[in-house]
Amino acid sequence: MNKKMIFFGLAAALFLAVGAPGQEAKKMTYPVTKTGDQVDDYFGTKVTDPYRWLEDDRSAETEEWVKAQNAVTFGYLEQIPFRESLKKRLMEIYNYPRFSAPFRVGEYYFFSKNDGLQNQSVIYVQKDLDGTPEVFVDPNTLSADGTIRIGLLGPSGCKTKMAISRGEAGSDWGEIRVMDIATKTELPDRLRWVKFSGAAWWKDGFFYSRYDQPAAGEELTAKNEFQKVFYHKLGDPQDKDALVYEDKKNPLLYFSLGVSEDEKYAFLTVSAGTSGTELYWKDLGKADSAFALLVPGFESDSYVLDNVGDQFLVQTNLHAPNTKVVRIGTFIREVALPALGTAGGFGGWRDDKIVFYTFTSYNYPTTIFKYDIASGASEVFRRPEVKFNPEDFEVKQVFYASKDGTRVPMFIVHKKGLAIDGNNPCYLTAYGGFNISMQPYFSPATIALLENGVVFAEACLRGGGEYGETWHKAGMLENKQNVFDDFIAAAEYLIAEKYTSKERIGIEGGSNGGLLVGACLTQRPDLFKVALPAVGVMDMLRFHKFTVGWGWVVEYGSSDNEKDFKNLYKYSPLHNLKPGVSYPATFVTTADHDDRVVPAHSFKFISELQKCQAGDAPVLIRIETRSGHGSSNLTKGIEITADSYSFFLYNTGAKVKY
Repeated sequence: MNKKMIFFGLAAALFLAVGAPGQEAKKMTYPVTKTGDQVDDYFGTKVTDPYRWLEDDRSAETEEWVKAQNAVTFGYLEQIPFRESLKKRLMEIYNYPRFSAPFRVGEYYFFSKNDGLQNQSVIYVQKDLDGTPEVFVDPNTLSADGTIRIGLLGPSGCKTKMAISRGEAGSDWGEIRVMDIATKTELPDRLRWVKFSGAAWWKDGFFYSRYDQPAAGEELTAKNEFQKVFYHKLGDPQDKDALVYEDKKNPLLYFSLGVSEDEKYAFLTVSAGTSGTELYWKDLGKADSAFALLVPGFESDSYVLDNVGDQFLVQTNLHAPNTKVVRIGTFIREVALPALGTAGGFGGWRDDKIVFYTFTSYNYPTTIFKYDIASGASEVFRRPEVKFNPEDFEVKQVFYASKDGTRVPMFIVHKKGLAIDGNNPCYLTAYGGFNISMQPYFSPATIALLENGVVFAEACLRGGGEYGETWHKAGMLENKQNVFDDFIAAAEYLIAEKYTSKERIGIEGGSNGGLLVGACLTQRPDLFKVALPAVGVMDMLRFHKFTVGWGWVVEYGSSDNEKDFKNLYKYSPLHNLKPGVSYPATFVTTADHDDRVVPAHSFKFISELQKCQAGDAPVLIRIETRSGHGSSNLTKGIEITADSYSFFLYNTGAKVKY
């Protein structure tokens, strides 16, 4: 049977599965996923891994599997009557100018601006605050599909050069280049195989971190080991860069080097993963000086903010779960904020007289404020004009009890005057890990949910950083189950308080949040109507074997350790799916260039879920191309949001008004 016949058959099966609008849906028919006989022995426990072949996401066999899965998924999505109008509304909401806060570099100010629907924001530069903005870099002109991203890594000490990062198709791999600020032209420097690195300028070059070149064909999957710090002198080819620091005995460490503003000191931050650091310093004025230990690792996180002469200002959570700054000055004033929301920014140079900060909330589009350091006066610098009325929605914060009685905060957003009667669709999202705090933020996409009567809820689970390192540790390693309990309790609270019901609630999360959704749908499939796990960590026994997955061992543990294995095996989403269970309608999303959480996680999970699904609810996967751990451009971002929201709204029976 040729490929056309195969896909025609899939399309026919799909029409029967979805049915016409208003008719009762029949059980879906999915592509047949072959199984292998791989069995691994973990400390006497035999674990089957029948989909191991899907870990090779560049094989012809996997590519055909991806095409078959996408054919079924997009066929299903095309049956949703409001999918295109929802996408159109999302484009309308997104279509307004969005700015970043300006920051000063000598006599210049840099900022980024997106006119509305540009795939990438354009970076501008102007002389003084009242100068005329000119394009510094327009990433949209660098590729036909708009998937090249540009970031500013930092200016040279003389403020005449700017190091930039250049990434493509959503991959974490990047290339460092250098631009002349005055002429806005690129210099010939090209530094490859860079991942998770800045550019710390010193004299006529800068320090940066990179890996060795991976084997051909394994660029997006091979384990990244032995990161090193180099010094690059402007104008030199990369093979002349001087090796500054490496650790030949410990391949699984991150190295990040920074330089004080006066260029007297270098500070080397070493980490064994996503939390826990060791801090070293070096006097750059003494050529033969070695790096000296400043803060031992890896039980706390410490970072040098700046130096005052030969003394260092260090931010640390060592013996301070909510962090502290060592060698503080006295309290000066508190900056009043306009509402319940999130402020960011306030950074600058020592001689700055003004700084900029941003404020945002769920119903408060990101606004830029100018702050006078001497007087403490704040004023609006830029306020966006959006195509909706923020006053139509309300934001509240509630606290609910988790399984063990812990009080967990949650933000709830909905239309003013919405009837709280248990009949509203609810979109519950969270993250719960890596010391990352969930704070109020504005997203144009969320408005498309709110204006269709959806209750939007974001829970601040243990594992995050909302209450410091104590809160983080309460949701990591052997305490990870607390995170899932917190999320399940959030859904139960929303149902008990009549915001929604079991038949109208959907859960969503990405990356570690995708793990969260995967674990909760396996533990409580009866509680949710829809599940939307995005780029999730689904195979907890093998995550550390790909790219930078080893860096998460400090958060999760490793299946190479017997105690950790037993804990991971209890909640690993892939390994806790059971045949004969009716699972929620599930829409898994991933991308072919995701080299952080490799797509094999999602491939294996959906294969097992489709095999186990006993109910009629669809369980589908959408695999994006030329995109990574996040959407590689705005067009792709809007498309995947429209599809995810359409799936959620359709399966929760929402009354979509357009």
